[in-house]
Amino acid sequence: MLYLSILLILLAIFILWQSSRQQRDAGLPGGRVIYTDTRTWGARLERPLFDAKLGLTGKPDYLVEQKGQIIPIEVKSGRAPESPYDSHIYQLAAYCLLVEKVYGKRPPYGIIHYPTRTFAIDYTPALESSLLDLLADIHRDDARTEVDCSHAEPARCLKCGFRKVCEQKLG
Repeated sequence: MLYLSILLILLAIFILWQSSRQQRDAGLPGGRVIYTDTRTWGARLERPLFDAKLGLTGKPDYLVEQKGQIIPIEVKSGRAPESPYDSHIYQLAAYCLLVEKVYGKRPPYGIIHYPTRTFAIDYTPALESSLLDLLADIHRDDARTEVDCSHAEPARCLKCGFRKVCEQKLG
């Protein structure tokens, strides 16, 4: 009986260690995972966060509750840049905004985790304002019948799914 008790205690310690290691490897800070959109932590996929007034929906990879705050985490699989891409920052800011709307708690920051680097992005009033301006532009453009394509990045044009029907395609 003593050996069985010792074995169970060792097994529990191993499971806790393994869980902690997986959480660190996923780029998660300490705290309780309250939402996940990945299968890393099992089949616990959650419904998207949604705000009808903003017309905004999102599914962050993780939400971690830490000291009463809810922190959104976005995990990227691509090569880690020197600084996060603007599109990734705005995606994270949208999750911060949705967390505030859905949970009634404003995140002080969010996390973008690349395979070899992690960035904590402060969710400042300036970032929120910039995001709201961007959302207004998107909603305005969505209502337009004709929108000029951006050709600032020719490589994106070459890979675009609308290339076959686009009258503005490059080359």
